[in-house]
Amino acid sequence: MLGVNKVTLWVMTGLVAVTTIFFNGYIFLVSLWNYRQNKKWTPCETIILALSVADVAHQLLCYFWMTMDELDSQCQIAAMPYAVMMLLIHSLKFTIMWDTSFLTFYYSTKLVHTPNHCYTQIQAAILRHVTLAVCLIPLCGLCTCMPMLLVFNSGNFTVAHRDCGVLMPNTSSVQIYQAMFLILADVLPGVLMVKCCISISVHLAIHLRHMKASTNAAHGPKLGTQMRVIKMALSLVALFILCLTVDLYVNYQIIVNSKNIIMLMFFVTSIYTTVTATVLIYGKKTFWKALIHELNVCLDIYPCLACLKVPEHKAKPSAAAKVHT
Repeated sequence: MLGVNKVTLWVMTGLVAVTTIFFNGYIFLVSLWNYRQNKKWTPCETIILALSVADVAHQLLCYFWMTMDELDSQCQIAAMPYAVMMLLIHSLKFTIMWDTSFLTFYYSTKLVHTPNHCYTQIQAAILRHVTLAVCLIPLCGLCTCMPMLLVFNSGNFTVAHRDCGVLMPNTSSVQIYQAMFLILADVLPGVLMVKCCISISVHLAIHLRHMKASTNAAHGPKLGTQMRVIKMALSLVALFILCLTVDLYVNYQIIVNSKNIIMLMFFVTSIYTTVTATVLIYGKKTFWKALIHELNVCLDIYPCLACLKVPEHKAKPSAAAKVHT
């Protein structure tokens, strides 16, 4: 039964992988086109580009590992290649989590202004070195995952249905390491995202209260383009929490109950990277407008599909402070 479920997850992950690569590849190509036009990237474009590259690389490695696991069911291939693949997969997952958290932090700093001077200075220092930060995140992920090569051994597989290269904790030291890795890779970025979510929600509530209290509806404070960014940021937080819940459940089963259901984590992470990419495309207006335009151009080729065309509305001017998305 477990083997059937693994094959099902392998097939479904393959289908989701197509959309993951498509949407993240689209983000990558549009970002390169914008760079050719403007000769620079904004901080949010730099973070989004790094996130899309990590998403695609993680998806390809996960599916390659799942395919090898199906083909090499008896683990005839040497253990070290599987260990290296698992190291890279976990390193990329670390990168995805922190890049998403960093992006939410960036939008939080743009939307919310705090009177705390010390906190403001820290924010400014971080945002001045966005490129350095997105380069350090994958390096930190790789260094955090390096101990896997030391604790991995070829006997780490489930008895009922072995998975090649999966780290099954059989000593207290390995369990401590995996618990620390979960805190660094999942819990800490999750805490940062929840903090940003609370800040953005408070900012939204204040704006809505001002709008309601305004006596002049024509000139009262409006959210304007900020609302799109707020929806995107809060959606990223909600998706992150759902993915985090599944990830913690899978690792709990591995660490505590020694049940290997890591393929479930790969499948859920694939869905997460796909939905996250679509949310980023919607939240960044240049991506969204370009996608709608390309879709309509493709539909123009087939007149019978003209009913599926999406109207391309120009954004109306707004008095609200604009946020670079």
